[in-house]
Amino acid sequence: MIRNGHGAAGGAGRPGPEGRRAVRVWCDGCYDMVHYGHSNQLRQARAMGDYLIVGVHTDEEISKHKGPPVFTQEERYRMVQAIKWVDEVVPAAPYVTTLETLDKYSCDFCVHGNDITLTVDGRDTYEEVKQARRYRECKRTQGVSTTDLVGRMLLVTKAHHSSQEMSSEYREYADSFGKCPGGRNPWTGVSQFLQTSQKIIQFASGKEPQPGETVIYVAGAFDLFHIGHVDFLEKVYGLAQRPYVIAGLHFDQYVSEVVIGAPYAVTAELLDHFKVDLVCHGKTEVMPDKDGSDPYQEPKRRGIFRQIDSGNDLTTDLIVQRIIKNRLEYEARNQKKEAKELAFLEARRRQEVQPQRENNYDF
Repeated sequence: MIRNGHGAAGGAGRPGPEGRRAVRVWCDGCYDMVHYGHSNQLRQARAMGDYLIVGVHTDEEISKHKGPPVFTQEERYRMVQAIKWVDEVVPAAPYVTTLETLDKYSCDFCVHGNDITLTVDGRDTYEEVKQARRYRECKRTQGVSTTDLVGRMLLVTKAHHSSQEMSSEYREYADSFGKCPGGRNPWTGVSQFLQTSQKIIQFASGKEPQPGETVIYVAGAFDLFHIGHVDFLEKVYGLAQRPYVIAGLHFDQYVSEVVIGAPYAVTAELLDHFKVDLVCHGKTEVMPDKDGSDPYQEPKRRGIFRQIDSGNDLTTDLIVQRIIKNRLEYEARNQKKEAKELAFLEARRRQEVQPQRENNYDF
């Protein structure tokens, strides 16, 4: 079991508010290509109790039931561990959630989104805990999923991720992926996730920097957030004894505040407004601003710029290459998922109709 830094040691016996017994909550899943939807699910689950334990499935289990994951299990463990609402991570969690698992980790109930999760043979993975009434449901974040992200990545051009020319092989895959004869599919198609201020504010800490804290600013798109970003932010967070990290469009345990629509160049106005003590950037290439200038020239002039080596060479480009390499397997995975969910919904519809027919007696 992996415990987060903000989770109190010995969480099993930690009292809840007003001295009552702490309510322990269980979540589990693949958590492949961790995104806002995953974070939002875990945020909602944590709000239902006092202590959140998250089980993450192995590569072998995911491949058996769904198809190959994009990220390795070690990468996925670390990504989930970085989400601030998670108190503990359980590696190699079983794919089917049972009462035995909940009891093993002293959890009162489990929480899952209002979407369908099925085994390779089409069974509801939460059937047992649902029957025992130890299941809670949270609202699924519409418009964002791992399936959707895979589709987006292969539909964009390679030029979106790097300055290299897009290969003919990549273009062929990008043009064909995520499309079906009937138009957009509810599970395998590509949608546009729309962020709103109401959604964003739920992730804000609401805390201002305090006297004695070091204000650190990091700029970037953080597109397709991955373990390399986590390692970078963790290194930045460790630069000061009391850090207050400001970043763009990312919410995790290493970020205190978020600047929406941050300017590409780190200007004097931005530095003065947030009273920034330190500006950090990773080892990735820094593209010039529109006028050809260095976007970090002002913090460099002030002597507060620092380049940070995260120690991780994972990039968005490498992730795209992983997906291209297994393109056919991912397409097959999406098609199988669609077929299983349609069959499950049809079976459930028939079960609901059958009792109605049995109650229609002729007198």
